[in-house]
Amino acid sequence: MSKLHIKKGDTVYVNTGVDKGKTGRVLEVLVKEQRAIVEGVNMVSKSTKPNAKSPQGGIIKKEATIHISNLNPVEGGKPVRVGRKLNAEGKLVRISKKSGGEI
Repeated sequence: MSKLHIKKGDTVYVNTGVDKGKTGRVLEVLVKEQRAIVEGVNMVSKSTKPNAKSPQGGIIKKEATIHISNLNPVEGGKPVRVGRKLNAEGKLVRISKKSGGEI
């Protein structure tokens, strides 16, 4: 399995789809499915039965997963492409293709 270009906590830009142009913070990355859950992006309505957490039940809005190929990390307010490079300690780090700086 190859390494992914986004991590939990990154701010990302959505390249395509219904939410194209939106930015949000990555809440969770599902590595095997190559998908991520982004805050406020790809919202779906889910019907819930009454339970202890929500005694009323009803319809709730929640984030669905989005494929990571549709996401780019944001640096300086703009989306950037990601490369990999060894740093001074010999550790592989993500770098911005635009500025060359570490993400």
